[in-house]
Amino acid sequence: MNMRKNEPIHFSNFLSLIPEQVDEEIFQDIVDTGQLKIERIISHGQSSPETGWYDQEKSEWVMIIEGEAIIEFDDGTETRLGKNDFLFLKPHQKHRVKWTASDRKTIWLAVYF
Repeated sequence: MNMRKNEPIHFSNFLSLIPEQVDEEIFQDIVDTGQLKIERIISHGQSSPETGWYDQEKSEWVMIIEGEAIIEFDDGTETRLGKNDFLFLKPHQKHRVKWTASDRKTIWLAVYF
């Protein structure tokens, strides 16, 4: 299956249609009303660039459905997330994805509000 970044998905099983090959992170909108955005992200060994700090206008709640990741904050602290772990990020809380598992896919559920 060939998926593009930001391609919307319209099906009911969150873990269906996961591509075999994930050469770059896949971001897929499930809902985007402008006020609320729900997104599925699929990673496979990807991380943010060294200078790639997220500094978002909205709050973010993110959960790992499958796989593992490490989130790094601009103060040097890190949070390791595994299956079913979640994290709440306040607006402008600078963070980056330091690491995602390279031996399996990491599937994220992200909610922005």
